[in-house]
Amino acid sequence: MDRDTTGSAKGGVLPETLALVSEELSRLRYGAIQLIVHDGKVMQIDVTERKRLTD
Repeated sequence: MDRDTTGSAKGGVLPETLALVSEELSRLRYGAIQLIVHDGKVMQIDVTERKRLTD
């Protein structure tokens, strides 16, 4: 799941960006969240979810 968003390096990360990261983090059980930054701005949030299988 990829989401496009922006954040400012000078004023810190925008509240909308933090809210998106927080939302994804709360839903993620196993996996990774990667922020893509360009010119000091968060441009993309990549979420990689892993599914753990039990025997």
